[in-house]
Amino acid sequence: MNIAIGADHRGIAAARSLAETLRREGHTVHVDEGCDGPACDYPERAFPVARLVASGAMDRGVLICGTGIGMSIAANKIKGVRAAVVHDELTAELSRSHNDANVVCVSADLLGQRLIEKIVDAFLKTPFEGGRHARRVRKISAIEQGIDPSTIRD
Repeated sequence: MNIAIGADHRGIAAARSLAETLRREGHTVHVDEGCDGPACDYPERAFPVARLVASGAMDRGVLICGTGIGMSIAANKIKGVRAAVVHDELTAELSRSHNDANVVCVSADLLGQRLIEKIVDAFLKTPFEGGRHARRVRKISAIEQGIDPSTIRD
């Protein structure tokens, strides 16, 4: 799988370690290395990763900041991105199976490296269930286009 990873200053060490693990597992990994100073702003790191995923150049994205929240907010501004903040393997699985999330956002401050790796593993391995969830994802896409989601039917 082709995976884009981005992080701000609080998540860059975790991102680099995760990238090494994912490469060992056989994934193609692109790490956004734009955070080169003592601090960098998470919207600037979320943007290139979200664009790569939305364009189809990358299959999935991983964003890491202090809480995961800022990255999620920024990434979700890109049409076609469904970024979810997750805190454990269960929420990672549900973000994929129910919401077809294509970007996972995690906390470097609240989660250890091993848990981040387990979360990302669950996120990458879990398929989208479709069914009733597909209608809901279509409604999310409608919102991106300025369409009232209540007008979307099966």
